Amino acid sequence: MTITYTAFFYVFGLVFGSFFNVVGLRVPKKESIAFPPSHCTKCDRRLTALDLVPVFSYLFLRGKCRSCGEKIHWVYPLMEAVTAALFALSFWHYGFSPELIIAILLVSMLVIITVSDIAYMLIPDKVLLPFGIALLLLRFFIPLDPWWDALLGAAAGFLILLLISIVSKGGMGGGDIKLFFVIGLVLGTAGTLMTLFFASLIGAIVGIIVLRVTGQGRKTPIPFGPSIAAGAIIVYFWGEPLLNWYITLWT
Repeated sequence: MTITYTAFFYVFGLVFGSFFNVVGLRVPKKESIAFPPSHCTKCDRRLTALDLVPVFSYLFLRGKCRSCGEKIHWVYPLMEAVTAALFALSFWHYGFSPELIIAILLVSMLVIITVSDIAYMLIPDKVLLPFGIALLLLRFFIPLDPWWDALLGAAAGFLILLLISIVSKGGMGGGDIKLFFVIGLVLGTAGTLMTLFFASLIGAIVGIIVLRVTGQGRKTPIPFGPSIAAGAIIVYFWGEPLLNWYITLWT
């Protein structure tokens, strides 16, 4: 049954991944997530059910609009596939436990902010605020050990990123700072610090690759949100064994 439920969560994630694309692209522009319905941004044709099957429509249509041939951005199928994989991983890791609720909320938030940060270099407060409130309330009913570590992690994440922003004179965006506050609620102090390490490492690698591929200067803006999201996912699901491995390595 575990495999069956995992498959269900995978399909569930595909559907929600498509919706998260809409939220991540429309909320920063202060547009409704319901109206107008999904449409081609070039020819304005309303998309049909055939066009909206997560991932498979992109592959079937070869990444192009059926009417005008406009290329469909790769972010759409990628984030649908990533959401599906992370929803399935959440169930596989936590099963039908209370922590599964937090896992699904964390994954959902990280997918949405990744889409918006890639598209607009912006992590909207309208996304962070409702997820932050929900995760804060849930951590009182599904606490870390000790329970106050969630609050300490949130404060540590916020203050460290704020300090980095001040020292770097704006090198860290306000959205990144607030995102670390929310991540701290979920991961606690040690997890937040580990997330910062992995996010910085991933961000540096991505930055080097982008600069080499594009050939542009170091001042080319690169969104940090996706690196933070990747770091948080690594720590949330595998942080404890990684930390134990590191401690064992040096003892």
